[in-house]
Formats: sequence, C-alpha cells, structure tokens
Amino acid sequence: MVPIFIISNRHYAGKTFLAIGLGMKLKEQGYNVGYIKPIGKRPVKKGTGIYDEDAVFMQEALSIAAPLGAISPFVLSYETQNLLLEGRIKDAGEQIMEAFELQKDKDFVIIGGASDLFEGASLGINALALMEEMNGRALMVETWRGDISMDTLIGAARLLGGRFAGGVLNKVPPHSLAHAKEKIRPFLEEKGVRMFGVFQKDSLLEAVAIRQLIEILNGRVLCCEEKLDDFVENFSIGAMDVDNALKYFRRIPNKAVVTGAHRSDIQLVAMETSTKCIILTGGLYTNDIVLGRAQAKGIPIISVPEDTFTTIDRIEAIIGKTRIREEGKVDRAKKMIDEEFDMERFLKTVRQEVRK
Repeated sequence: MVPIFIISNRHYAGKTFLAIGLGMKLKEQGYNVGYIKPIGKRPVKKGTGIYDEDAVFMQEALSIAAPLGAISPFVLSYETQNLLLEGRIKDAGEQIMEAFELQKDKDFVIIGGASDLFEGASLGINALALMEEMNGRALMVETWRGDISMDTLIGAARLLGGRFAGGVLNKVPPHSLAHAKEKIRPFLEEKGVRMFGVFQKDSLLEAVAIRQLIEILNGRVLCCEEKLDDFVENFSIGAMDVDNALKYFRRIPNKAVVTGAHRSDIQLVAMETSTKCIILTGGLYTNDIVLGRAQAKGIPIISVPEDTFTTIDRIEAIIGKTRIREEGKVDRAKKMIDEEFDMERFLKTVRQEVRK
C-alpha cells in the first residue's frame, strides 16, 4: 500500500482537483484506491455522525467501500477547538492511525492534506508527523504565482527530502503556460524537483454554480429554477449606457450580470449575449417584459438584498475558491489529469521510493 499525501502551502491551490483526478485515473488503471481526510474542517452530518464535507464527496466520487469513519476520522469544529484548548483532546492521532489501518488493503491511499504542512501541529497530527508515521510520499500542488512559485516547490523538496515525490503547477494563465512549461519546469527539474504536470487555469473549475451564488448572496430566484446548476465563469456590472453595455457584454462569455432592478434596458441587452444569469440588487424585482424574455431564453433572474457594490464584494470573495463537487467539474478534472499528468513517471517514482 502506498500512502500519497496531497499537500500545498496555501488555501484553494487545487488539492481536491488533484486528489479526485488522480484517484479516478488510478482506479481506471485497475488499482484499489482509498482516501483519508485526517483533519476535517467542514463538518457535515451524515446519518448519526459528523464528517468532513470533502471526505463525504470523495467516498461517493471514488466509490470507496470503507465506512465514513475510516475516511474522515477527525473533524475540527468549534466544539473540538475548545476541547483542545482545555486539554481534553488526547487521541486525535490515534483515531487517524486507526482509520488508516482500516484501509491497508488498498493499493494506494490518497491523503487529503491541510492548507499547509504545519496545520494540525497543536494536535500532533500535522502533515509532516503523519507522513512519517504512515510512511507516506508527498505530491505537492502549487498555485501559479509567477516565478516565485519555484521557491515553494524547491523549499518543500528540501524540507521533506525523500518523502517528496514531486509536484505540479496549477492554475497557470494561458499567457504564462509556455513560460511555465519551457522555462520553469526544466529549471525545477535541474534543482531536483520532479514535476508531474503543469495545468492551465481552467474556466470551468474556477466557475461558480448559480445555485451556489444564490446561497452566498442570500438571493431569491424569480424564474428558471431548472437552470440553477449551470456554471458562471465571469461577472459583469451593468452600470453603463446601453450601447456601451452591448459591446462590453459581447466580449464576456458565460457571465452573470449584476445590475440594479430598475435597469431593465441593461437586463434585456445582457440577455442578447452569453449570459448565464442576471443578479438584481437592492431586493427589488424587475418588470414582466424582462421576466418573459428570461423565461424564453432560460436565463435565471435572481434578486439579492444588498446593493451592487456589496454584492460584487461578496462575489469577489469566492472567485477562484469554488469547490469541485459538481459533476461537470469532476469530469473536467479527470480529463486534465489524463492529458497533462505524467502518470507513468509518478507510478515509477512512488513505487521505487516505497521499495527503498
């Protein structure tokens, strides 16, 4: 059994994207794959237990037969944080290792890492400690931040030594892709950092489901409820005159248009372009003409209570931080791993290191 830690040094780097894509690819090649989320941070109730949301998703997505307790052995909630500070949590590490032992029959166990290598140190269960105890190997995903991304990968390789299997660069903008592949990747290889892939920033994986937008913005759906699982890839503010708005909207695909409820002219123009939904601010409704056009074109209209700029602030807070749980995103993750991840080299690397 080979334990593979998916690690990063920051939030929303793409750990779940890599875990689900890698897990599906391994299963496709005939391997028995398990998954553990040692430190859950998004508690959800499932049956009579409390488990991590990512762990529940991974169990379903990878069809893992192990019980949820073996996949999500410890969830850090407000209550457990208080118990920790009171010195009443003593066995988190034991819980995790017992769960790990339950999946010893797997060929690979993917371990969902925390936001950085040291998260969980107060419990004695940070990635560094668990990697040592589980005899695991680290696969690092680093979000593209320009050439500075090299520092994180080189630093992790030096810190982890033989436990560092290699890394991938994720969310590379199209204009930087050639540079990342032709300059950065060879440089990292020269420094002893194995690179298994360089992934371009993907609009679908960054997209937000309309249903999720409604939850975040506390919105009310005025029409086209059947379209709420569509994805929004871009956002536009409809605050200009109609002629300029039409030119602007034509350049932006798969967008949500945020505008005041009184701007029916902007709403009608937006629906003549690639618009996924219209968000009306101020808690007001639009007129019947706009609603009729939206119904005909299948474009949801959502009324939100906040003003335009507050609404945009809330939207900006989630851009690039969406989850990968929707079916279309899972399929895209698998396709990206198929096309870009060097599976042959990865398998050769982790098998050789395990034999050592």
